[in-house]
Amino acid sequence: MPSVFTWTVRVYYEDTDAGGIVYYANYLKFFERARTEWLRALGIDQQALRDQAGAIFVVSNASIDYVASARLDDEVKVTLKVEKLGRASVQFAQQAWRGDTLLSSADVKVACVDAVTMRPRTLPDLAAAKMRAA
Repeated sequence: MPSVFTWTVRVYYEDTDAGGIVYYANYLKFFERARTEWLRALGIDQQALRDQAGAIFVVSNASIDYVASARLDDEVKVTLKVEKLGRASVQFAQQAWRGDTLLSSADVKVACVDAVTMRPRTLPDLAAAKMRAA
């Protein structure tokens, strides 16, 4: 698994605002989907993690910068890099690109919590090992 994971998304009409550009909040959706695809590429099934280990991931902090606009039908490459893997959280650096143009960048912290109590908990061992290996 490369140190930078890349996932591609196509901009659909539903992603745009009245001005024909990607609505700002949709970059958060693109980043979320890339993190989900990264987990899937690592062999981490989030539903199984919930069912078997009682753990889920939640965003605990996000800071995002908007640099340029994507438009309808653009192909956007979304990247992620793990900046820090903690006992109960993962800090990601994420970017969205159209070709060589940076569209948006974000620092996103994801916490692992108990699926029932929603209280922080350590990452399940198997998931943490797969993340470390990546």
